[in-house]
Amino acid sequence: MAHRDPLGIIAPHIPADDYRRAEATGQPVVIVVHTTDPAGRPLRHYLFPVVIAGAAAMGGWGLVAALCALLDAAAHTVTVIAQTAGPVGIGGLTLKLARSKGS
Repeated sequence: MAHRDPLGIIAPHIPADDYRRAEATGQPVVIVVHTTDPAGRPLRHYLFPVVIAGAAAMGGWGLVAALCALLDAAAHTVTVIAQTAGPVGIGGLTLKLARSKGS
């Protein structure tokens, strides 16, 4: 219920003559209040899920960027180690991990 009366107003105004007549005769008083509540949902109901989805998307892109940076650093590390180590041999098989710059 979005309708709020100003402070100090407990109920809609009832004219004094009608109230006294109803009080004297025991007749019920019917109060009709015309409201102008907006139809539909307010914008804040839609804004919260959009903000959550945007934060999740930004977090996902952050994870992708971090993974790419990690893989790039790992590839550079492997390249540097392979160039420094030279050929690797195990029991007669020799494997050259990287080409020399002269070839």
